[in-house]
Amino acid sequence: MRLLTLVVASALFLESLVSTVIATSLAPMAADLGVDPVTLKLAFTAYYVALAIFIPISGWCADRYGARTVFRAAIAVFTLASVACALAWDLNSLVAGRFLQGMGGAMMLPVGRLILLRVVPRHDMVRAMAWMSIPALFAPVMGPPVGGFITTFYHWRGIFWLNVPVGILAFVLATLIVPQVKAEVRRPLDLRGFTLTSLGLSLSIFGFTLAGSSTDEVALAVEMTVVGVALLLLYWRHARRTEHPIIELRLMRIPTFRVAMLAGVLFRLSTGAIPFLLPLMLQVGFGMNAFESGSLTFASAVGAMFMKVTAAPILRWFGFRMVLVVNAVLSSVLLGLCALLTSATPSAVIITVLLVGGFFRSLQFTSLNTLCYSDVRTEDLSSATSFVNVVQQLALSSGVAVAAMVLDGLRMAEGRTELIARDFSVAFVVIAVIAGISAVMFLRLRPDAGADVSGHRVDRGEG
Repeated sequence: MRLLTLVVASALFLESLVSTVIATSLAPMAADLGVDPVTLKLAFTAYYVALAIFIPISGWCADRYGARTVFRAAIAVFTLASVACALAWDLNSLVAGRFLQGMGGAMMLPVGRLILLRVVPRHDMVRAMAWMSIPALFAPVMGPPVGGFITTFYHWRGIFWLNVPVGILAFVLATLIVPQVKAEVRRPLDLRGFTLTSLGLSLSIFGFTLAGSSTDEVALAVEMTVVGVALLLLYWRHARRTEHPIIELRLMRIPTFRVAMLAGVLFRLSTGAIPFLLPLMLQVGFGMNAFESGSLTFASAVGAMFMKVTAAPILRWFGFRMVLVVNAVLSSVLLGLCALLTSATPSAVIITVLLVGGFFRSLQFTSLNTLCYSDVRTEDLSSATSFVNVVQQLALSSGVAVAAMVLDGLRMAEGRTELIARDFSVAFVVIAVIAGISAVMFLRLRPDAGADVSGHRVDRGEG
């Protein structure tokens, strides 16, 4: 059973490593491809949008074609997409490769978790999930320095070639070890809903991302955004009338789920900009190379690792409402401190700010992810998981778009073509304010929100 868990975990490691190493290599990639560094926001956006589109149908595909079949296919697609990214000759080919990677990742991770849920006995579930979480902890720590080292001393294409042997090994192990499991009762595929959401999400997010560009494509961006939003509104109407919608919007009637989703979007939007902004600030703004940058940015992941052992007691002592409100304010302040960093700031200070910031942001993510499901019925957990994952990916992609929009706007306002350190300071202030606004929305939670999950006892005089 442990071997099966490690096979699934290897796929998680593969996806997590790519997501962290690419951020460190943005500036060298832009120089080699002959594009502006900010334009590489499309490489981020393409990946997140693909995840948002295909995660909702991953469970249906596993039920229809078998979990092992889909899991192996997802690993193969992800690995081949890595080769396509490594061979990319321009921005368009890189974006296409990243979108294909997102398709593989969207099927790989949810189906891997589904396999464990259906195969591992309940009494071993905690142990299995603990083993599975190990790659998710170590990949973000290893990613920035490894990606920076490869980019600085070899070439940025090496970060994608690194996935190939890992992907081949994961594919072979999945063939030998992963069982073929299918659902006894299959839900029908909401094909109309999938069409509306996939087209709507793609057009609206890509349009929003292009709208912040200093190109002549603003009119096209507006048209894409308007059409995309219109399709999403049509899906909202469709979801109210169908029995099994691909994304269950009725879950928003649950107060804890609704607040976690709406306020969580703002917080994830602000933090989604960090992997895009931080490496560019250190490299383009402060003049560091990719290895120097990666040797600093890994501190956020280290802070997140320390949080893992403290989240449960913190939530038990203070409850979801207090933790989410106070932690959003602290995270906002720490993001604001990033705006004060300069090329003269000692590395120890930068690492400290990123380490502490990573701790509090990870605590917020853990709290949000837990609160989302605190009042969801067992029979609705599958639908809730799809909904949450889609919203998370959209928030992350929107964060990159907002950060890029700020950078482009400052350059255009001053008639510049080059980025300067001050641009990044302003961008960090903007995302810090967005994170702070989420604290106000968390105040709408009841003092006893999610108490059955957190174990927090509410005094009668509280709230």
